[in-house]
Amino acid sequence: MKQTEVLLQPNPNARIEEFVYEKLDRKAPSRMNNPELLGQYMIDAGNEFGPGTAYGNALIKCGETQKRIGTADRELIQTSAINFLTPLRNFIEGDYKTITKERKLLQNKRLDLDAAKTRLKKAKVAEARAAQLNTSQPEENNIMVNVSYMLNLLHVKWLKIWAEEVTKSEQEVRITQSEFDRQAEITRLLLEGISSTHAHHLRCLNDFVEAQMTYYAQCYQYMLDLQKQLGSFPSTFLSNNNQSSTTPVQSVSTPSVLASASASLPSVSNSIVTSGLSELKSSSGSRKARVLYDYDAANSSELSLLADEVITVYSIPGMDSDWLMGERGNQKGKVPITYLELLN
Repeated sequence: MKQTEVLLQPNPNARIEEFVYEKLDRKAPSRMNNPELLGQYMIDAGNEFGPGTAYGNALIKCGETQKRIGTADRELIQTSAINFLTPLRNFIEGDYKTITKERKLLQNKRLDLDAAKTRLKKAKVAEARAAQLNTSQPEENNIMVNVSYMLNLLHVKWLKIWAEEVTKSEQEVRITQSEFDRQAEITRLLLEGISSTHAHHLRCLNDFVEAQMTYYAQCYQYMLDLQKQLGSFPSTFLSNNNQSSTTPVQSVSTPSVLASASASLPSVSNSIVTSGLSELKSSSGSRKARVLYDYDAANSSELSLLADEVITVYSIPGMDSDWLMGERGNQKGKVPITYLELLN
């Protein structure tokens, strides 16, 4: 339960504050979470750069998406607290404590019963020895025999004291056995109720998983929409690359999209491909291209890139539409299209 709380609210100070307000039976003040704070800062920065600029507009769009993710995160925390954490906490602080207490009491009753049985066993052994000594008689009438017999009589009387313990021990065993049986029945009934509790918490766990699925699906959709919005900037500004060598689009085009994401979403990344790249892929020639951003190769078939370096690129028939073959000296490998700017 604690680890779930850490997952939902990583800030320990915020968890302590929520705990204090909960104990005081007061509502905690509403504060912006981390995605919402990031979104607000990005929107403020975008307004400073100017909503009319490409970079400022992109910052505002990213900020709005981050705030939407923050809202989804807040909904996840609320849903998880109601449907998962609260029932689990109530069980641990209520039924589970009762079961633990009764099981400990049952263990103590068992120890009492074992002790009573041990005392009864000792009392019966003493009673048997007393009966054996009581039947023996002296064979000769002399002083030593009489003294021995007197000592035996004293010993028998002492042993009879143990014999008197038999009745008390038997009664104690009956009492402790009855208490043990009653406590065992109480514990059994409580443990039988665990099965229905398990079914209830299974439903709660299912609700928690569904809440997480909804949250991650929302975040994926928000980022997918943001990727499409940012993807419209390069096609607008790179078409004027012949007229202007410096464009603000390069700083906002693809850092928001990983190469793996563009490979898994070809329908989105195709909107980013410029007309020059399309012509290159349809022809068999090669072109020079400038690298926009650093790229680390994921495997031996890819080529690592450094920002601002110039490489030779060309297309191979059958290659994925989001990739080109790149060459740098003797090095050769696949490179993502979104990291390149074709040169004249």
